[in-house]
Amino acid sequence: MQDIQNSPAQVAMEIDRVGVNNLRLPLVVEDRANGRQHSVALADLGVDLPAAFKGTHMSRFLEALEDWNEELSYPSFRRLLQDIKARLEARRAYACFRFTYFLRKSAPVSGAQGEAGYDCALAGELAGDGFSLRLDLEVPVMTVCPCSKAISDEGAHAQRALVRMQLRMSGFAWIEEFVDIAEASASSPVYPVLKREDEKYVTERSFANPCFVEDVVRNAARALEAHPRISWFRVEVESLESIHPHNAFACIERGPIADTAPRR
Repeated sequence: MQDIQNSPAQVAMEIDRVGVNNLRLPLVVEDRANGRQHSVALADLGVDLPAAFKGTHMSRFLEALEDWNEELSYPSFRRLLQDIKARLEARRAYACFRFTYFLRKSAPVSGAQGEAGYDCALAGELAGDGFSLRLDLEVPVMTVCPCSKAISDEGAHAQRALVRMQLRMSGFAWIEEFVDIAEASASSPVYPVLKREDEKYVTERSFANPCFVEDVVRNAARALEAHPRISWFRVEVESLESIHPHNAFACIERGPIADTAPRR
């Protein structure tokens, strides 16, 4: 049968990335407490396409996934990209898995438990023998405004904030490590289940530790700079303001390499 994809392109221009996206599939992720956990991912897969070719072979991406073991780890991710690169005869292969990572959290006083879900993405690229991997993570926290507390006779405004991390690593690290960093950087963590005694504790603790978004982002950046396996990071904190019609944000980026993976 005629192979249209390998025919000459009418416009001879190289394509940086071509492939398939929003593939829904089961996923197995390493879990510090339980060994591993099951989740569902949306996957994007792509390769570069030389100027001489009209199109890529989309079915080969799905065939590579069929031969994959659904386990998201450093070695298996690299093997998947090697397989995609070989099947598509490409110079560069790319994959991104967006998924929810669950942690069972206990309330600080009562010990009441619930599942907390964190939006994550793991994106990797293989070019030649060079393999890069980036973890994206979003962690909800609580902040109390220091200014509001200082000028008010009673109380202060408080709100949820989101700590978003993009991390390039030189070795393996647990997702839980970065959840801990985000939560320790704010006025308080947030919890899936709170009883009255927990609510009292969280309120008093957070009001004793008021934080601007600037404080939270600096605290998180300091901890990430000290992490032994982080080679580059970008951390952004967005405060979902409770008394303003707008949000507040702050961002710090550090590291010796430029980030080339697309932001979604």
